[in-house]
Amino acid sequence: MSRRRVRLVAGGLAAFTAAAVTVMAPAPSFARVAVARAAPAEAVSGGALADAGGGALLWSQGLGVRRPMASITKVMTALVVLRAGHLDEKIRVTPAAVAYARRNDASSAGLVAGDVLTAQQLLEGMLLPSGADAAYLLATAYGPGPAAFIGRMNALAAALGMHATHFSDFAGLPVPTEYSTYSTPADLIKLGERVMARPLFRQIVAQRSYALPAGDGHRRYLWVQTNKLVGSYAGATGIKTGYTHAAGTCLLFEATRGSRTLIGVVLHASVAYTPPVAVSDAARLLNWGFTQP
Repeated sequence: MSRRRVRLVAGGLAAFTAAAVTVMAPAPSFARVAVARAAPAEAVSGGALADAGGGALLWSQGLGVRRPMASITKVMTALVVLRAGHLDEKIRVTPAAVAYARRNDASSAGLVAGDVLTAQQLLEGMLLPSGADAAYLLATAYGPGPAAFIGRMNALAAALGMHATHFSDFAGLPVPTEYSTYSTPADLIKLGERVMARPLFRQIVAQRSYALPAGDGHRRYLWVQTNKLVGSYAGATGIKTGYTHAAGTCLLFEATRGSRTLIGVVLHASVAYTPPVAVSDAARLLNWGFTQP
């Protein structure tokens, strides 16, 4: 094992405070609102498409309606960690992290208790296969502790002007209820723009997979991207999928064509776990958006 310091992550989840979900929140101001011409009809409960970098809002549905967004939550988890830094610091995989994902029947990076990985490697394991076990370890290390980390998430959301967003879990799981963690299409576009400005995040979410060779303190891992827009849509650069029963299938996405970059989100694209539906919705919106002035 490396002589670099290993951070032992304490197990145990702190109690979360439920938040009441209101129906509507004020929609934010965009630089300008484009005139939609023949916008595609999307069977989603909420969504938006905009020019990246605070440009024109091209299309929206329920722009200010608060909805659960499932594992898109992990985008904020990643942003909190990236802002804190120390990504080469080593974190030991605990039985509590493995149990957290298993107990909640959550997506997992397949981490094995006792292995030691860096925070950056755990970001890969959280963002590509949507590993709740990796999210648990990062939250526990960077809080320190889950409750403190969730407090950081909510403080950062407020600082970014995401006033219609609340987090009660670092992985987007329905804890303590299906609607305790929520956001709006407008706020998620804002979050996506902010985090995609970070080169390391962009690098991670643009990958179709990531193979971590066996190394000092850990076995080999292979993490496959859950966002199938990446690799199937020309110019797709990320960013994150999500699914719970209440949230339905969700996707926060970005793509570039020529000198233009579009960012969008679809929420509750389907009730069942059918990621291809959200990918198809995103592809149709992007195809249409790139034709708009």
